[in-house]
Amino acid sequence: MTDYITLLKANDLKATIQRTSILQSIDHAGHINIDDIYDDVKKQYPTLSLATIYKNIIVMQENNVIVEVPLNGEKSKYELKKDEHMHLICDSCGFIMDTEITSQTKETLVIENFQLKSSQINLFGLCKKCQ
Repeated sequence: MTDYITLLKANDLKATIQRTSILQSIDHAGHINIDDIYDDVKKQYPTLSLATIYKNIIVMQENNVIVEVPLNGEKSKYELKKDEHMHLICDSCGFIMDTEITSQTKETLVIENFQLKSSQINLFGLCKKCQ
């Protein structure tokens, strides 16, 4: 289990109940959209507003605690920041699977006259269940 308080403080953020609850929801789901985060967190904190969720998502994204995973035709999902990896995204059911970026993949990403600092690779197709 991730220590959310340490994670927030390591990224210069105050460890509030709202933020730790959002992180717990994201961590538990792996990849989750804001509406589902709100529904999950609201069970424990019914007075928490959707605006508070949005505000904290933005702040934690700006401080490299979480990462947005944009999807075609639906709301982005969020995940905890971790080592670089690719997302295999099912066009049918929306399932997202993380997969390692290999040294061969990194070699392919070398672009002349461009220094790559980070990347997010999303590959779209059909998961095993939907094939």
